[in-house]
Amino acid sequence: MTVKMPTKSRILLVDDDTDLLSLFTIRLQSQGYEVKTAESAEQALALLPIINPHILITDLRMGEMDGMALFEAVQKINSSLPVIVITAHGSIPEAVEATKLGVFSFLPKPVDSLKLIQEIDFALGIAGSAGTSEEPDEKDDWCREIIHKSGSMTNLLIKTKLIAQSDASVLIQGESGTGKELLAKAIHQASPRKDGPFVAVNCAAIPEALLESELFGHAKGSFTGAANNYLGLFKSAHNGTLFLDEIGDMPLPLQVKLLRVLQEKKVRSVGSTVPVDVDVRIISATHRDLKEALEKKVFREDLFYRLNVVNLEIPPLRDRLEDVPLLAHYFVKKIINGSGKKINGFAPSAMKLLMKVTWPGNIRQLQNVVEQVVALTTTPLITDNLLSEALQEEPKQIIPFAKARRSFEQEYLVKLLQTTRGNVTEASRLAHRNRTDFYKLLNRHHIVPSLFKP
Repeated sequence: MTVKMPTKSRILLVDDDTDLLSLFTIRLQSQGYEVKTAESAEQALALLPIINPHILITDLRMGEMDGMALFEAVQKINSSLPVIVITAHGSIPEAVEATKLGVFSFLPKPVDSLKLIQEIDFALGIAGSAGTSEEPDEKDDWCREIIHKSGSMTNLLIKTKLIAQSDASVLIQGESGTGKELLAKAIHQASPRKDGPFVAVNCAAIPEALLESELFGHAKGSFTGAANNYLGLFKSAHNGTLFLDEIGDMPLPLQVKLLRVLQEKKVRSVGSTVPVDVDVRIISATHRDLKEALEKKVFREDLFYRLNVVNLEIPPLRDRLEDVPLLAHYFVKKIINGSGKKINGFAPSAMKLLMKVTWPGNIRQLQNVVEQVVALTTTPLITDNLLSEALQEEPKQIIPFAKARRSFEQEYLVKLLQTTRGNVTEASRLAHRNRTDFYKLLNRHHIVPSLFKP
């Protein structure tokens, strides 16, 4: 007896024979699947991000692009999507080669309906039909806070759901503001450790002198100010997940100690000689290019491979602008919840403006903008004029360091001369520079001191 999957399980059928497409569609729809069809591999690739199928079934022999070429293209877009290849020209060597490359299964024509349904059920059972763009089920809210409808985020969440089932270390990469901690929490919630603690620490926010104690704990009296024993985050996360944010900023001496803990699965507090067993899953994140850090010898290669067992990269908001309306409306509802303020959303012209922004600060920047316009709006619809004002206050881009330094120097020199009314001797004294160097700075910025004299 075959098990029918929920109707939301989508199948994309690809075949240049329209009669076979119709036949397979009828068979699969009768089993409760949602079936979409494509008459060529090229058409299937165009439909893929729109349909977001849970499984793809393709004929092997088609026009210019055959089933294996389609499979290879799909792998680059979504490597977690199960692909079943059907052919009348099947052979054992061909089937073996296809499965080695990652094809889920290889079925010869004429296709046995029962066998096909079994393969589909098996493939969907393994994939778990995770990360679809529909609203999450109440029973499956592990990714409820990750608001999206884009294909890139859907594919990322499919991988996330699969990865969560293991205990492998995960490295999440992405620009600042993309939601790396949210994804880490989603991994924890989808994992067998979900009933255990989720502990997060930002490695860049804690001074180096305190970070070791924060991670591994300390014994009473081990250093000045250690009035009591401190458990540390590793022990606090026992049987759960420890999220190490901005791992790329961890100092090298601490990287050595972290590597030892990961290898031995034991933690020794500062000032203690007794190691303690810990069972913790490590998820780390960074906005830095760790491969570049390896080349510069500021990040240990052995630690990188310990942390980077599985790599997930969150796309920046500019690469998934279709998520902007969903996120903007979500933030509006979240902000006004319980406040009594009535806002229905954005005027069409305002939403159009939101879609034109490149969002260098990603989701965090979008949230800041929405918070500002919600606070200032006096109408049920947020207007484009109000939105424009908020966006003008947001940094449009990060300028190069040299340009920022020149700008600061110029403003600083002008303020000094305004304060001293053009007295270069007094200005250089306040700046702790000798007169010769100070004049060089003035000349570099084309500033004339006499213009500041009364």
